[in-house]
Amino acid sequence: MQRAVAILGELAEARTELGTNEIARRTGINVSTISRILATLVSGGLVEHVAATGRYRLGLGVVRLANAVHERLDIRSLAQPHLAELASRTKETATVSVPGEHEAITLDFVQSPLSVRSVAEVGRASAAHATAVGKVFLAHGGTLPAEGLIPYTERTIVDVAVLEVEVARARERGWAEAVGEREEDLNAVAAPVLSPAGTLVAILGVQGPAVRFNPRAMRSAAELLLERAALISSAL
Repeated sequence: MQRAVAILGELAEARTELGTNEIARRTGINVSTISRILATLVSGGLVEHVAATGRYRLGLGVVRLANAVHERLDIRSLAQPHLAELASRTKETATVSVPGEHEAITLDFVQSPLSVRSVAEVGRASAAHATAVGKVFLAHGGTLPAEGLIPYTERTIVDVAVLEVEVARARERGWAEAVGEREEDLNAVAAPVLSPAGTLVAILGVQGPAVRFNPRAMRSAAELLLERAALISSAL
């Protein structure tokens, strides 16, 4: 892996085509190993073999990865002021997550200004069946698990049929909720941020202690989430 990264780094720094001998001289890796790694990188689209010269350059796969990172950075910068506004108005922790392969991942957050609060963590995966963010993910393209739903609390949905109904409800009304399903005494609501094409780009969420973030507060927060999600969507 480190050798592959070194090769990609040299191709990026050179900003032109390089032959195997040049890459070997720059990286200190022997030519046979470089040829083997390059073959793998070419098959993955990260490097392109230029048949006319026999040399190599960065492939379009690198552009695709860079665009994905850039998109996430754009979402984070777009969402930040809205997260601050949500946390200020609801007095609870506001989050923005992005869809992954099987779950949504927390990208950024603004903590509740109150001393008793829910703590968010960048990079944390949302349990798709047990969180409001996860239910939004499932409602907009995520794959419903066929079985094996982990019971985090007594309120966690472990019946796939019940989960399907919950996800359909979230899709219909535009937002999802979780009441003590991932953690005891923790409630949350979430709403999707959609691209102009209608695909899920991000998920806004608000979460807080159940004693304070009750059903009435959750509905109020959901209205704010829908408003803020629409603003971010229009800015994409």
